[in-house]
Amino acid sequence: MESKTDGGSASMTSEELAAIEDEEVLNKMLDNTTDFEERRMLRAALRDLLKKKRDKREQDRGSRQQDLKQQGLSKGGTTGGGVSIGRASMNQQTPSNKPSGQLSPSAGSMASPAEASAQKCPAAAPNVKNVKQMLLDWCRAKTEPYEGVDIQNFSSSWKDGIAFCALVHRFFPDAFEYSILNPNEPRDNFQLAFSTAERLAGCPPLLDADDLVRMKEPDWKCVYTYIQEFYRSLVEKGLVKTKKRL
Repeated sequence: MESKTDGGSASMTSEELAAIEDEEVLNKMLDNTTDFEERRMLRAALRDLLKKKRDKREQDRGSRQQDLKQQGLSKGGTTGGGVSIGRASMNQQTPSNKPSGQLSPSAGSMASPAEASAQKCPAAAPNVKNVKQMLLDWCRAKTEPYEGVDIQNFSSSWKDGIAFCALVHRFFPDAFEYSILNPNEPRDNFQLAFSTAERLAGCPPLLDADDLVRMKEPDWKCVYTYIQEFYRSLVEKGLVKTKKRL
């Protein structure tokens, strides 16, 4: 297998790829290769690396909890089934835990959350169809190696925040640990993705985590507009090279 990285090339076997523990290196190799077999091996190596990091994190957390038990510091509720993620807003348990039935006290007479959000998002232009598909294909290609991400649209595919995090992580792999993210904590995932994109890519936070967790599914126009802005921010920083303007 011939893989080009940073202008050089080397013959890489599956075993040699498995020995690479730098996601950024594997991502660059994936971007540079056009060979189908090489892409398959690189995607497999990326998936294995992410799984290895996640398993190690789970093992380390289990060891820490066991140490706390032995020291008598662990309380009854701290060893429960929740996944503890070391990042912002872990103690915020409000909107994401509310059942969807609480969203509107008079649902029959009031606009749904999706309709209310649509009023804040720009309407899609008549010629947006081709651009929308191009952007969707781009998102799918960039998040392909990430476990738990299957982008099929600009609505339901983004509802737990994991797809946003995967897309941001692809360009900023050192910003946070993807393997520890929990799809059952959408609010934290949204906040993590949007704050990281704003800080590192200069992408304005057009979406609000609280609004998104209230919806059954995100409004596609809002998600499409945000992803379009994120793409433009990457282009301006030179992280994406394109001749087309989205």
